[in-house]
Amino acid sequence: MTRIKVTILLEELLEAGHAAEYDAWHIDIGKGEQFSTGFVAINPNSKIPALMDHSATPPQRVFESASIMLYLAEKFGGAFIPQAPADRTEMFNWLFWQMGSAPFVGGGFGHFYAYAPVKIEYAINRYAMETKRQLDVLNRHLADRDWMAGPSYSLADIAIFSWYGNMVLGRAYNAAEFLDVESYTHVLAWARRIDARPAVIRGRMVNRTWGEPWEQLKERHSAADFASVPKRP
Repeated sequence: MTRIKVTILLEELLEAGHAAEYDAWHIDIGKGEQFSTGFVAINPNSKIPALMDHSATPPQRVFESASIMLYLAEKFGGAFIPQAPADRTEMFNWLFWQMGSAPFVGGGFGHFYAYAPVKIEYAINRYAMETKRQLDVLNRHLADRDWMAGPSYSLADIAIFSWYGNMVLGRAYNAAEFLDVESYTHVLAWARRIDARPAVIRGRMVNRTWGEPWEQLKERHSAADFASVPKRP
């Protein structure tokens, strides 16, 4: 889910008319490619996503998803960062909330609920309780607003959608019913608004190698590559 924050933002920048053309190379973490010398030179922590900006002199490496998002937004004139000081601060609040909170969802709930070889009821319940608390935080915040910060879609929406939006849309850990995601009505409405954006549809495909054929584009080196993705029946 972290991966798509950056590809969604890049596609949003292109959609908005910025010269943000990019290459997205697939890193097979199942084969340990994130530990290769070349990748470690870009991200010494061996995590995806990572970015190398060859338009900078000298080329600039950027790692950690929030750092990449802020780097790209600033590179293109503050795109998707609110201009009003209060809205800008609120955007940063929620962007870093996501960075601090999502590991509980991905590393904690996702692991114990979906991937752990031994099902531990206490661990599942503990992490599920915290995941539901976080969804409730979002639901209350979105009850009287369309976007996370200010009057417009921002980096905070992209980052939070990539985790929690996909979760309430039933794309994470087959846990939608268990978490009762339908009860978070404001989060669902917000997630559906974002999910319908053309740039989000494209960004979710990039570097994806699982799921339905029309959801996958292993590597993206130009906009023309999307033509190779089969149409949804």
